[in-house]
Amino acid sequence: MSANLNKLVVMLEMQNAMNTKVHEQWFSQGFEWYRAIWVECAEMLDHYGWKWWKKQTPDTEQVILELVDIFHFGLSLRIDGKTSYEQIATQLQTQMSAPQQGDDFKQTLELLAASAVANKTFNAAAFAGCMAQIGMDIDDLYRGYVGKNTLNFFRQDHGYKEGSYIKVWHGKEDNEHLVEVVKSLDTEHVDFAKQVYQGLVARYPQGE
Repeated sequence: MSANLNKLVVMLEMQNAMNTKVHEQWFSQGFEWYRAIWVECAEMLDHYGWKWWKKQTPDTEQVILELVDIFHFGLSLRIDGKTSYEQIATQLQTQMSAPQQGDDFKQTLELLAASAVANKTFNAAAFAGCMAQIGMDIDDLYRGYVGKNTLNFFRQDHGYKEGSYIKVWHGKEDNEHLVEVVKSLDTEHVDFAKQVYQGLVARYPQGE
């Protein structure tokens, strides 16, 4: 299995685990993942800038974070409980290797949103087109995805639902700690996700 294909498999496994943690029977709940995709697309457009009547500069970092969030929803749409992760990953890799693009990032984003609205599907080719036009590669996606997914797990395990979770430690928000942990690790390591989690545990205030 190629490195990129393996990364897609890992992300699919992590997505199913996260969805199951939120609701054990998530398959049968009929969650509207497609709606989450097009709503995120609209929010992302605000970060990118679309108003012709005022000067706007794309907030690239925020756009990349929004794309990572959309991938969570896209994976959730593709997981059906029957098809193997390897098969889904192969389909995704094939579609993402032939990016679909409009004349600019905004138009490509609209292709992604249109598929979600009209067909209730995740258009992986248009998603790859957005990645290409914002200067994002599969490693950036993997790093961002695994980090965010692991942080979500960490929050759940440390009292997020109960309201006892501490979001700011040692003067920094958990997102900032996450960035520092991820930057210090090798994304190619087989236990990358576990190392991210352990890195967060090591920083989190103990016994509080």
